[in-house]
Amino acid sequence: MNNLYLSLFIIALGVGLSNALAIKMKNSVHFINSLAGNNVLKIHCRSDEDDLGEHLLKPGEVYDFSFYDSIFGTRINCDLAQGIEFRFHAKFMAYKSGGLILHYGKKNFWFCRDDGIYFTHGKQTPKLEYKWVYKVIDMAPSPY
Repeated sequence: MNNLYLSLFIIALGVGLSNALAIKMKNSVHFINSLAGNNVLKIHCRSDEDDLGEHLLKPGEVYDFSFYDSIFGTRINCDLAQGIEFRFHAKFMAYKSGGLILHYGKKNFWFCRDDGIYFTHGKQTPKLEYKWVYKVIDMAPSPY
């Protein structure tokens, strides 16, 4: 019985991979700076495999990247900051694969607004997912 399950799993995995090669649609993550005024948005994302670097977006600008899911799971964590001296922060997982189920063509849209970060896959109205957290900078003199 275990051999049957293993065989079915290998067949399903093979079909999924062959479909991916035929379709060649990458998943994507999009960040849109919808902040008011001249508020710059700082984005730094990392996956298990890559550090995507730091990006600065002016209002109205978009930063996006695309990728294929890994069969070992794909997670992309991002740090966002905005405001004076980038004191308002949000840290969250911007993308997570479905484990053994690989996604193709999945889109994650993150709208960064003054009251927080909104999310949608593009088919529904964006919903507030995260609020900005104010980071207090310690101004105490160092004892050294």
